[in-house]
Amino acid sequence: MLLHRFPQNVVALASMLFLQTLFVLRRLGNPTLLLLPVLVLAVEPLRAELNVVATTTDLGSIAREIAGDLAKVTSIAKGYQDPHFIDAKPSYLVRLQRADLFVLVGMDLERGWAPNLLMNSRNAKIQRGGAGYVDASEGVDKLQIPVAADRTMGDIHPYGNPHYWLDPANGRIIAANIAAGLIRVDPAHAQEYEANLRAFLARLEAALARWAEDAAALEGLAVVAYHDSWPYFEQRFGFEAVAFVEPKPGIPPSGRYIAALVEEMKSRRISIILMTSFYSSKTARLIARQSGATLVTLGQSVDGIDGADDYFSLFDTNLSLLLQAAREGQGGR
Repeated sequence: MLLHRFPQNVVALASMLFLQTLFVLRRLGNPTLLLLPVLVLAVEPLRAELNVVATTTDLGSIAREIAGDLAKVTSIAKGYQDPHFIDAKPSYLVRLQRADLFVLVGMDLERGWAPNLLMNSRNAKIQRGGAGYVDASEGVDKLQIPVAADRTMGDIHPYGNPHYWLDPANGRIIAANIAAGLIRVDPAHAQEYEANLRAFLARLEAALARWAEDAAALEGLAVVAYHDSWPYFEQRFGFEAVAFVEPKPGIPPSGRYIAALVEEMKSRRISIILMTSFYSSKTARLIARQSGATLVTLGQSVDGIDGADDYFSLFDTNLSLLLQAAREGQGGR
């Protein structure tokens, strides 16, 4: 029934109309045919639609797969934005005040904006430890956890590199964490969420096999990346970022560093520089021009580039772009 997803004010109105209708029908002599629509309406309990808020479009895409039509899912950071740095708009606060489930990347990725939004929402359900709080990183095998951290090392994350969603195999863990959260806040529909999770995992396993076959050509490929965003993607698909445009995370390169990097790329015949859409490409274009490399812009998140419309097409698109550049470059092995 469509009515079981109406908001609570509609639920209250429908209940009142139901009682009024019964009273009128009783005075009219209880015509059975007139009562039938009301009985149909009452077959399934009326229930408000869940509100799920995810910090990124990747988490939002997976949440839609698991929630199906039982929830409205929105994302805060756009796919073309750097999720480390998001301006906390009042509209985001309103979303969190109404949220039943809050899903975040975790590992301090959103540390600059999410904690304040959560605190100011005053929504107990989605605070850390609440039934509606989901840290999607729980259970992920985290890479690049630093032994020590200080400001001289650049913008590093003390809990490891947080771009774990870029290994699609971690989609299994993300989806399971989201499903568990949905079941906590809406146990009446546990069977639906579990069924959606199984369907997602089956589709993901088929895609992983296809991507592994396609990515065989990338085995041993050496590239330069603008920022160290890709270790999970590299590990899954067999290539390696051996140098970075940033000498340290978040630190812009000097002229001397750029000159040394260009020489290294020439000597190692590195023909690809990986970019993400939200970084300025000016310096990377300069290095590509001087080294003869190809600048390849990949999507770090769903909706970050054309064609990356959901979690599956994100990897379809990124692999297609990278494989095309590798075929044209034929270097850096």
